[in-house]
Amino acid sequence: MEKEHRCVLVWFRRDLRLTDNPALTAALASAATVVPVYVHDADADGAWAPGAASRAWLHHSLKALDGELQGRGARLVIRRGATREVLPALVSEAGATAVFWNRLYEPARIAGDRDIAQTLRRSGIATASFNAALWAEPSTLGTASGTPYRVFTPFWRALSAVLPGPTVESAPEQIPTRALPSDALDSLGLQPRIGWDLGFWRHWQPGETGAITRLQTFLDTGLRGYRERRDRPADAGISRLSPHLHFGEIGPRQILAVIRGAQAGDQVPEADAEHFLRELGWREFAHHLLFHYPQTPTQPLDPAFAQFPWRKSRDYADDLRAWQRGETGVPLVDAGMRELWATGWMHNRVRMVAASFLTKNLLIPWQEGARWFWDALVDADLANNTLGWQWVAGCGADAAPYFRIFNPLLQARKFDPGGDYVRRWAPDAGRGVVDPVADLAATRQRALDAYAQTRRR
Repeated sequence: MEKEHRCVLVWFRRDLRLTDNPALTAALASAATVVPVYVHDADADGAWAPGAASRAWLHHSLKALDGELQGRGARLVIRRGATREVLPALVSEAGATAVFWNRLYEPARIAGDRDIAQTLRRSGIATASFNAALWAEPSTLGTASGTPYRVFTPFWRALSAVLPGPTVESAPEQIPTRALPSDALDSLGLQPRIGWDLGFWRHWQPGETGAITRLQTFLDTGLRGYRERRDRPADAGISRLSPHLHFGEIGPRQILAVIRGAQAGDQVPEADAEHFLRELGWREFAHHLLFHYPQTPTQPLDPAFAQFPWRKSRDYADDLRAWQRGETGVPLVDAGMRELWATGWMHNRVRMVAASFLTKNLLIPWQEGARWFWDALVDADLANNTLGWQWVAGCGADAAPYFRIFNPLLQARKFDPGGDYVRRWAPDAGRGVVDPVADLAATRQRALDAYAQTRRR
């Protein structure tokens, strides 16, 4: 049977996998040959270009993807430059008649994709885009009145009603392709010149194989008891799938299928499985919010907080630096920040505690913390990062009440009662070597006064 296209470019971005990749599946079904391409465009993400830790992960993930493609007879063609110039040039070189890709949902990417599609179509090149990253795209869910959701529980109820089925597309066994010249991966400059990231890779295996292994490990050793264990930072009861999801090395449909299969086989308690899926629902909620409120990476969703009386940068510079370095003198906060330095990642419970300490005890703007996490986290994701920081700061959707101020000492007693997490990452902090940079009781009251002042406006 004759194919619709003689050649299709599959434009990879943050969908760096072959399994359950709808753009790749559609290209193979409709084209005689398929050319996988990656365009390194420094301006594609606007003001939110990937941070240092994300770039290091991306290097390894692209290398892994190329290895998977080579095992199927293809190569990843890498090019540098402006996408709207590079893609048409690749189309011409390959003799392609179409470009397929999977959609991204950050504001800069949405605008860029629209521009790319128009550019290609004006030249007679067909385009098609697909959903590979979410269970339900942000534009498809809304309240009964047609407005975006701003509270998680009704959002989750609506999302649960439209979750995809258990079938996912397998990775292709062979990819018919044609060879094109490629820039070297090292030429992209993704890896740091000084190897501060070398310790990361003792904890992580970027790429599709690493993602699938991580999911299986979680299924075997972490999912049972997840509901209770997930808040204990010294415990292995979490998935650690977030960087793999961000880079699309595994898709949420794959995870859902595996979890549903485990439930059907009575491998895990239903309460644990459902609680884990609900956590993935927060990821969907974050993308829903970013799509409908694109200003929120820098502006509070609640406009009242635009006038919040944060400290001035000249007054908090030393405290911010101490927080970034894990030198606040508060053991759980310092342990989390040092885990971040060492691994490019931090346990979610500790993220909340560290964020609360920065925004409420130190009264430093949440945007400072969000920017630091953006640069330091291997799972830095604009939607998740924005939702998390605005939730803790009390200025976003479904936000924590303004009077919820995590006490890091009480949090440590509750979730790290044996002190194992603190001893691992900040043993000196656990011995009280550094005097705390803030009096917890006094700064808590200062934060409450500031929030009360904002609410009166």
